[in-house]
Amino acid sequence: MTTRGDVPAPDVTRAVRAIGRVLRRHHLDAPAHARLTAPLDPGEPTVAQINVRGAGVTTRVQVTGPRGFAVTFAVERFDRQLARLAAQESRTWPEPARPALAMLGEPRAIARRKQCTLLTCTPAEAVAVLDAMDYDAHLFTDSETGEDAVVHWAAGGVRLIRQRATYPPVWPPEAIGGSVPIVVDAEPAPRLSSGDAVNVLCRKGLPFLFCTDPDSGRGGLLYRRYDGDLALVVPA
Repeated sequence: MTTRGDVPAPDVTRAVRAIGRVLRRHHLDAPAHARLTAPLDPGEPTVAQINVRGAGVTTRVQVTGPRGFAVTFAVERFDRQLARLAAQESRTWPEPARPALAMLGEPRAIARRKQCTLLTCTPAEAVAVLDAMDYDAHLFTDSETGEDAVVHWAAGGVRLIRQRATYPPVWPPEAIGGSVPIVVDAEPAPRLSSGDAVNVLCRKGLPFLFCTDPDSGRGGLLYRRYDGDLALVVPA
C-alpha cells in the first residue's frame, strides 16, 4: 500500500482488507499493490489505484471518489474487472461513473514526463492491454507497420491512430473475443512539439492527444491527469 497526501488511516486499513477479500473470492494467490492519493483540497476527489501482477493475471483499475468512498469505488471496480476478464468480456464505454478527463481552458504545464519501453504488438493485442489495465488510451508500437500508435476507447468500440498509416490493417477488425470493433483513424497523427501539443489539447478540451515529435520522429501520448495537470508518455 502506498499513500500520497493526507490519507486517513481507516481508509488504508479498509483497502487492505477489502482487496484481500476480493483476491480470495477470485482464488488469486498474487501480490496486489494499491495507491491512495489524497488531494490538498479536502473537497477534491481522492484517486485510488489497484494493481495485480502475477499468478497469470495482470490487471489494474483506477478511479476517483470523495474521501471515504474512493476505496469502496476502487475495490468494487477491481472485483468487476477480475470477473469480466475471467469471463473474457470486454469493457463497456462510455462509462458515466468515469467520464473522460476533458477540460477546456488555458494551457497547463506538463507535470510528468514518462519514458516507457513500448510493447511491440498487433493492435488487437494492444486493445487487450488497454482493457486489462483500465486505460482510456494506450501507446504501443504497431508490429505490422513499425510505427508508434495508440488505441483508445471511443463511441462504438476502439479507435486506432498510427503515426502515418491510415490503411486498414491485416488483422481482424474485432478484438477481445470478437466483441469490440476497432476502427482505424482516417487521419495520421499530427506532427507537434510538446508545447504545441499542450496548446491543442487544452484549447480544444481533449482528454489526450497522440502526436509525432518533429525532432525524435517518435510518437508520444499527452494526457490530462486527475489533478488537472498534464503528463506525457514517450518511448524510452
